[in-house]
Amino acid sequence: MNSSSAGPGSAEPVPPEPAPEEPLGSVPRRPRRRGLIVAALLGAAVLLYLLFGRGGRGPSKDPKTPAGPDRAAAARPIPVVAATARTGDLPVYLTGLGNAVPLNTVTIRTRVDGQLMRVNFREGQLIRAGDLLAEIDPRPFQVQLTQAQGQAAKDQAALQNAKVDLQRYQTLAAQDAIPRQQLDTQAATVRQFEAALQSDQGQIDSAKLNIAYSRIAAPVAGRVGLRLVDPGNIVHATDSNGLVVITQLQPITVIFTVPADHLPEVMGALRAGRRLEVDAYDRELKNRLATGTLLAVDNQIDPATGTVRLKSEFPNADGALFPNQFVNARLLVDTLRGVVLVPSAAIQRSPQSTFTWVIKPDSTVEMRDIEPQLTEADSTAIRRGLAAGENVVTDGVDKLQPGSKVAVQAAGPGASRKPAS
Repeated sequence: MNSSSAGPGSAEPVPPEPAPEEPLGSVPRRPRRRGLIVAALLGAAVLLYLLFGRGGRGPSKDPKTPAGPDRAAAARPIPVVAATARTGDLPVYLTGLGNAVPLNTVTIRTRVDGQLMRVNFREGQLIRAGDLLAEIDPRPFQVQLTQAQGQAAKDQAALQNAKVDLQRYQTLAAQDAIPRQQLDTQAATVRQFEAALQSDQGQIDSAKLNIAYSRIAAPVAGRVGLRLVDPGNIVHATDSNGLVVITQLQPITVIFTVPADHLPEVMGALRAGRRLEVDAYDRELKNRLATGTLLAVDNQIDPATGTVRLKSEFPNADGALFPNQFVNARLLVDTLRGVVLVPSAAIQRSPQSTFTWVIKPDSTVEMRDIEPQLTEADSTAIRRGLAAGENVVTDGVDKLQPGSKVAVQAAGPGASRKPAS
């Protein structure tokens, strides 16, 4: 053996302590930490790739690579519709709700009692003044006329005889052949027959008038309504319903109301001798039915509504207005002349101000505060803030911001016909 014994005073070497044995199936601690770090780095790389490589939002390393979709969309001009502010006249109207009222409404009644023989009109027919409407049986009145004429002839003969006797008595009285009293009595007899003859003439005229009343004619032109009495019935002058109702349609009136605050404008125009024009529109205020003139102003203001009634007259030659029809009346009281006009769609409002989008020569827009003066239909008069010739946006304002670039896609009335450049 090669073993040697240690000398005195020397220390015996201590063998190294063996490493503890790890259980079967366990992973060493250091390799596990390295795996976690590598997995974290790989996840961060994938996230960065998704954010910057595929999203297109990060800066491209290649300068020739195009920008992302959002940036391209932001660079495109915004399509809008534009109009050009112009100088013109704007009418000032007062609008009020009213209804058409016939100038004359006549209920046809008989003036004599008798049987209704004939009706000479069709229900709803347009008639002229003087047209025959109905006939009452005239035979009773013809009999009365014959009797009155016979009595008149009898009294006429008696009068002639009394006058002859009066002439004889005057001759005899001049010769003192008869008493004066007899002459006076004969003169009174002549006057008595003359009065009787006048009464007979009155009876004759009354019978003739009744015969004329048996033929009922239209007092005014217009449209007849539905027949209220059928032929064959006995009618009386005291009947309340009448035979038929006629409404005059040409001309026709419209009575409407306006706020009492505008009464000075109307009265001032009337005192100046101006002829105020009135337009009648339908319920929706879209279709103009007729044009007429102001006829009269009521003499008092309604305290319950604070309005005053106005009456206008329309020729109504085409029959567009019908009695009791509801209409919107528009009274022209003034005209603004030489004002700046823009479409009403160009006017925008915010809690702070009223503004419009103005297209500048470089095809960008600016938000400009304006002061509207009056809006009428689709046009608005601008008192301050806009000049004639400037282009304003009327449609497509939702995406606009100050400095946005725009392209005019379509042109409406008064709008630019080509895109701003």
